[in-house]
Amino acid sequence: MTSKYDRRQGGGLVQSVSSDYFHAANVLKGRNARKRIVAYVESYEDIPFWRLVLSDFEDETRYFEVMLPSKTNLSKGKKQALINLMQQGGGQNMIACVDADYDYLLQGKTYQSEFLLNNPYVIHTYVYAIENYQCYAPSLHNVCVMATLNDHTIFDFYDFLTQYSRIVFPLFVWNIMIYRLRKFSWFTITDFNNTVSISHAGLPEANSVLRKLSHKVHVKIDDLRRKHPGMKDLYISTRDSLLSMGVTPETTYLYIQGHHLFDNVVSPTMQRVCDTLRREREREIRSKAMHSVQLQNELSSYNKSQSDIVSMLKKNQGYIHSEPYKRMRHDVEEVLNRQNKNPEPPCSANNTTPHP
Repeated sequence: MTSKYDRRQGGGLVQSVSSDYFHAANVLKGRNARKRIVAYVESYEDIPFWRLVLSDFEDETRYFEVMLPSKTNLSKGKKQALINLMQQGGGQNMIACVDADYDYLLQGKTYQSEFLLNNPYVIHTYVYAIENYQCYAPSLHNVCVMATLNDHTIFDFYDFLTQYSRIVFPLFVWNIMIYRLRKFSWFTITDFNNTVSISHAGLPEANSVLRKLSHKVHVKIDDLRRKHPGMKDLYISTRDSLLSMGVTPETTYLYIQGHHLFDNVVSPTMQRVCDTLRREREREIRSKAMHSVQLQNELSSYNKSQSDIVSMLKKNQGYIHSEPYKRMRHDVEEVLNRQNKNPEPPCSANNTTPHP
């Protein structure tokens, strides 16, 4: 019987370029040649991230080629990557690497969520997106150091994002519960993002910002309770489900929309902190300079050595020790273990064994 994950459209070359196609190409290279595994990703910006993930699994027998879903046009995005996988047949020689978005948390309540969870050749981030990894709280001080060349700890990013997460967690449960019910209009991701937005926190005003956020969240929850009564039991079961999936009150920031977190919470806060660190370093240079020429040289050298915070965040790799990242690596290992146990790949993406 044809699996619903094997619905194909069109024909010719599009249909033939599948995992089997890449397997055949590998065979033609000879038994001793390294096997190529094609990894489709969503956008150009995703290529460095997945290159980092997959390069650890390359050896003398295999290598990965990370690319967009289409070489003939600029179609991109998770949907296009998944469509390619469905149409062409994913397998041990062709995988898709995508942001989890809400699909992981929805636990099969939508078709795309079901496909992402049940197709063993789709590797997903577990956290909402790559941007969430780049904002991994324990790594943010190091990012500030790279940007400012100043290792003075003046702001606790870990504590700030932990408090932020604890405040927004109850509202996040509401958002996921409503999305699992597919009543999206009740409380959209955009509504959630607008509620959990913060003014740009700096050093002295961080606590005030969090107090205002807590008030907004409580007001919104009260509003949702009034509009949608009788949801207590479902709320509790949704909360417990999220906890069992690794979403804790302290790490909620990893699962909210990545661009929102990056653009409206983390990078503006880090910018305020980095500006303070730069002024501190410049005051130090001014106090130690012996004469005006040395002052200008030192200030010029320091300014040229700095980096902007957005670029440093995008290059941040401090998330490799996080638990979601370890789970994602485990999924890659599972694909490769399946390849070792069964060298001959399937003809299509019919195998729908769930991720562990």
